[in-house]
Amino acid sequence: MSTYLITAEQKSAEVTDWAARIGWVVGLLLFIALVYWLMRQGWKWRGTLQSDLPELPTAPESAGPAKLELSGRYHGSTTAGQWLDRIVAHGLGTRSRVELTLTDAGLDVVRPGAQDFFVPAAALREARLDKGIAGKVLAEGGLLIVTWEHGGKLLDSGFRSDHAAEHAAWVEAINSMNTTTTSTEGAAR
Repeated sequence: MSTYLITAEQKSAEVTDWAARIGWVVGLLLFIALVYWLMRQGWKWRGTLQSDLPELPTAPESAGPAKLELSGRYHGSTTAGQWLDRIVAHGLGTRSRVELTLTDAGLDVVRPGAQDFFVPAAALREARLDKGIAGKVLAEGGLLIVTWEHGGKLLDSGFRSDHAAEHAAWVEAINSMNTTTTSTEGAAR
């Protein structure tokens, strides 16, 4: 029994190696900072690749009376038909709150904290309900996707209303504007 007491007394408490722990924590923080820096560089590079996209149009002084208004979220723009190819040039990749106004002149997109833009009626191609756009996936029909032309490129912009029931009216209104615009242009030729 005396041998057992001697061995129990000789055992010391574990010593924490603080230098090694601090080294691991600093290394992990540096790794995380590197990953974020690389992500930011990738975002900037994507903007450089898309620099051929012209400046976004602004709303005319008198766009006419509002047909429809919507408040909600802007989820970004992508190359039309390619829901993962985000457009970041001119702030089109920045998510934000949005106030949409549809007039006979076009679609006015007002984004607090981000660059506002205007889509002329002649540039509107179609509207549809969809479930996703780069970085955002919802239930089927949860996003209002507006396809428009800018700088010779077709773009899809994703919006989500605070009241999703409004989406169907927007699809109908934009698609009827597109039909009217196409018919008028065809008759003029």
